[in-house]
Amino acid sequence: MKKLTFVLTFLAALCFAAPAFAYTVQEGDTMWKIAQDNSLTLDELAKANPQITDLDLIIIGQQINIHKNNNSPEPKTERSNSTDISLSEKEFDLLARIVRAEAQTEPFEGKVAVAAVVLNRVESSQFPDTIKEVIYEPRQFQPVANGQINKSADQESIEAVEAALSDMRDISEDSLFFYNPDIATNRWLDTRETTVVIGQHVFKN
Repeated sequence: MKKLTFVLTFLAALCFAAPAFAYTVQEGDTMWKIAQDNSLTLDELAKANPQITDLDLIIIGQQINIHKNNNSPEPKTERSNSTDISLSEKEFDLLARIVRAEAQTEPFEGKVAVAAVVLNRVESSQFPDTIKEVIYEPRQFQPVANGQINKSADQESIEAVEAALSDMRDISEDSLFFYNPDIATNRWLDTRETTVVIGQHVFKN
């Protein structure tokens, strides 16, 4: 009888225990906020929670899976490029998304230059060593703060990244920064050397 009681208690605990990687939705939460708080992209969080068909509709008390498998290596792309940087599919997609968010109204050359700035930073000792770390470095890219980074890249942004990984890489003149002086609220880049102007963006070293 004691053995049966123990088994039933154990099974009940398994049934009612919260998942190890579960997060309980609190008042004011959004899927984007939960993703950011747990170092995930919105796409990664959505894939971990296929039961949520509308990302804009979550309720207080709902359990959200925040587990991300970091053990398996990211597959490398089959995209050939003439740079020393090798990108995984996720890195390529992330770079294309920041290009769309930062330069969606810019000419194609301007999109390529934005992608090149990120690649230049990866290779610079002044910045982190990966695409993800460069893009998500605090206070560097406005689309990360406002959530635009989570929107899918368009075809031209994808093509711009491909170009930046090949013979158009030099279009940025080795720039590490860019901004639109007509709308920028922080003017510290005004004092840096201008390398090239493409569309509305001024590129700086």
